[in-house]
Amino acid sequence: MTVLVAPDSFKGTYSAADVAAAIGAGIEDGGGTAVRPPVADGGEGTFDVLCRSLRASAMPVDVLNSWGEPLSAIIGLAAAGTAVVEVAQASGLTSARNSPQDALTAGTYGTGMLIAAAVDHGATHILVAAGGSATTDGGAGAVRAIQDHGGLRGARITVLSDVTTTFLDAPRVFGPQKGADPAGIRLLEERLTHLTGSYPRNPAGVPRTGAAGGLSGGLWAHFGADLVSGADAVLDAARFDAHLESADAVVVGEGRLDSQTGEGKIISAILERVRNSGRTIPVVAVVGSVAADLGTYAENFTEILIAIDAAEMQAAGKSVAGYSKRC
Repeated sequence: MTVLVAPDSFKGTYSAADVAAAIGAGIEDGGGTAVRPPVADGGEGTFDVLCRSLRASAMPVDVLNSWGEPLSAIIGLAAAGTAVVEVAQASGLTSARNSPQDALTAGTYGTGMLIAAAVDHGATHILVAAGGSATTDGGAGAVRAIQDHGGLRGARITVLSDVTTTFLDAPRVFGPQKGADPAGIRLLEERLTHLTGSYPRNPAGVPRTGAAGGLSGGLWAHFGADLVSGADAVLDAARFDAHLESADAVVVGEGRLDSQTGEGKIISAILERVRNSGRTIPVVAVVGSVAADLGTYAENFTEILIAIDAAEMQAAGKSVAGYSKRC
C-alpha cells in the first residue's frame, strides 16, 4: 500500500517535515510505503517546505524587524532565478525584538529588504510567504525598502497566502491578533483607506490584498505582484499531483481541525485535488485535536485520528498502513 503523507505543521510544536516523518515511519512499520512531501499554505512552515521542494540554498541577510531593530534573517535561493522570502522572519509576530509589540508602529521595511536582497542575488521570481506578520502598514514599508534598494529590476513577485481577505478588511480581521484594540483598529483602517488613494493601483476590494496586513496589496499595487493560494503553490512545488497518481491513500494533518480548515488551508486544497483526480482515494486526517464546531466537514475524511506527539503520530501511520485490510 502506497500512502501519500502530506501534513501541515502542528503549529508551535511539530514542523510539517517532523509530522510527515513520524507518520511515514508508522506506515513503513505497518508494511506500507510512505511518500511524504511536507506541505503548508502560505503561513507557518511555508518557507521550509518551499526551500526543500525547490532545493533552495539558504542565504543570510541583515534586515530590520517590524520596529526598526537589526535582525538576522535568511532567504532561499533556488535554481533558475527563483527565491523564497518569508514575511514572518523580518516582520513577524514572533521575530526577535527588544521593543514592545505595537500593532500601530509595526512596519514591513524588513520584508522589503529581504525582497531587495533576493534581487541583488539574481532572483527573477520571488515567492513571498505572507503568513505570521505583526504588521498592518499596507505594505508601505516593504515598497519603500524595495525602492530604496534600486527596485525589482525586472524581477516579478508572487505572494502566497492562505486568506482571501481584502485590503481594507485586514485591520478588522487580523488587527486583534496583532495587539490592536478597537481604537487601534479604527486608526489602522484609516491608514489603509488613505493608502488606497495614494497607491498607483487601488487594492480595495481585490481578494488576497489584505494578507500580512495589506502587504500583498501594496506589492500588487506597486509592482503587479501575483496573489495566489499558498496551498496550491506549495502543492505544485511538491509535485503533489504526480505523487497522487500512485497513491492508495492520503494522510493530511494539522494541529487543530476546525471550521476554518476548509477556508483556503492546505487540507481543503488537498481534498479538492483528490476529488479532481477522478479516483476514489481514502483520505485520513491525523490531527492534534478536533473542534466541536467541525460539523459536516468531518465527512470529508475516511478517518480522523488524534495524535499529540511523535509516538502517537507513528501509531496513527501504522494504523493507516493496515487500512486496506480493514475495508
